[in-house]
Amino acid sequence: MKKLLSLMAMAACLSIGAAHAQDKAAPATPAAPATKAAPATAATPATPATPATPAMPAAKAPTAQQSKMATCNQEAADKKGDERKAFMKTCLSAKPVTQQDKMKSCNADTKAKTLKGDERKAFMKECLSAKPAA
Repeated sequence: MKKLLSLMAMAACLSIGAAHAQDKAAPATPAAPATKAAPATAATPATPATPATPAMPAAKAPTAQQSKMATCNQEAADKKGDERKAFMKTCLSAKPVTQQDKMKSCNADTKAKTLKGDERKAFMKECLSAKPAA
């Protein structure tokens, strides 16, 4: 008798757990009218709870290589064939210009032009904010 009661209690728990898992996995729909459920007995096996399917992860930000590929692709839109292949190869293999490299280049330009004071300051501001040539 104790075993029968234990089995019935376990079956009830499993069926409640399965129903709860299905409620979480199912999309929100209007509630159906409540019906009286048949009591669980030892003769009716409980269905195991199925795990909910994992939600799709949020879209990841593109990696640096993916961003570089997109940029190179946009720049090569008007090129075709071998010209496009050559351009994409150089574009994708090009190393990004660092701020330090820009500073060196701009400083060299100011020395070559012998700029001083406000002229040098204005030139440096323009030079450092300019987009590097590809």
